[in-house]
Amino acid sequence: MSTGRVLTHLVLALGVLLFLFPVWLVFAASTQEAAAISRGELSLLPRLEGLAIYPQVLAGTGEGAQHGAVWRMLGVSFAMALGIAAGKLVVSLLAAYAVAFFRFPLRMAGFWLIFLTLMLPVEVRIIPTFEVVADFGLINTFGGLVLPLVASATATLLYRQTFLLLPDELVEAARMDGAGPLRFLRDMAIPLSAPNTAALFVILFVYGWNQYLWPLIAVTDPGLQTIMVGIVRMIGIEGQTYWNRVMATAMLAMVPPVLVVLAMQRWFVKGLSEGGA
Repeated sequence: MSTGRVLTHLVLALGVLLFLFPVWLVFAASTQEAAAISRGELSLLPRLEGLAIYPQVLAGTGEGAQHGAVWRMLGVSFAMALGIAAGKLVVSLLAAYAVAFFRFPLRMAGFWLIFLTLMLPVEVRIIPTFEVVADFGLINTFGGLVLPLVASATATLLYRQTFLLLPDELVEAARMDGAGPLRFLRDMAIPLSAPNTAALFVILFVYGWNQYLWPLIAVTDPGLQTIMVGIVRMIGIEGQTYWNRVMATAMLAMVPPVLVVLAMQRWFVKGLSEGGA
C-alpha cells in the first residue's frame, strides 16, 4: 500500500475516532451511577448492569422519572420530524414546479422573495410566528408544532435547479402526447427528481428532529413534549440531576435519525452526487 493511501486511512480513522469518542463517552456515562458522574468519577468502560437504565428511561420508571416516559417524547419528535420533512417537500416541490415550468406575472419576483427568507431563520421571526399560530388557536397542538416549519427556501431552490436541468425536448414530447401539467408532474418531474427528494428528506428530517426553540415556545402540554425539550428539562437547575438518565435519553435520541440515514443511505448519496442537493 502506498504512503498516500496509508496517510488517507490514518486521517479517516482519526476522523472516525473524533466523531465516535463523544458518543462512546455518553454511552458509558449512561450505565454509571448519577452520583459518580456528578463527582466527576466517569469511567470510559460501561457497566453492564447499568444497561437496565434504558428500559426504565423508555417507560418513565425508576429514580428520577418525574419527567415522563421517553418513548412518548420520541414518538412526538418522530411524528413532528416526519411531518416537517413531508410538508417541506410537498410545498417546495409545488413552488419550484410553478416557478420552473409556468409563465405568469412576477414569477421571478416571487421566487426571489422565497429565496430571501433564507436570511430570516426561525429565531428571528419567532415572535410574529407565535402570534400567527396563537391567532389560529394552534398553541399546544401538533399542527402548531409542524405547520410553521413546513416552508423551505433551500428545498425550493434545489428543486428548481433540478427541474431546470430537464431537457426542453422532454417537455415538448410530453405536450405532444397530451400530458397536462399535473400529469407531467406526476409521471416525469417527480420520478426524475427522486434522488434529490431522498437527499432532501434525510436533511429535512434531521432538521425537524433537532428542533428545540419552537417546540419549547409553542407547546406546554407534557403530552406533546419533544425529546430535545425533554432532555433539557431533565437537567435540574435547583434539584438533583440524574445524569445517567440524561445520557441514556441522549443516546436514545440519536437512534431514529441514525436509522433514517442508514435506511436511505444509497438514495442520499445518489441525491447529493446527481441531484445537485
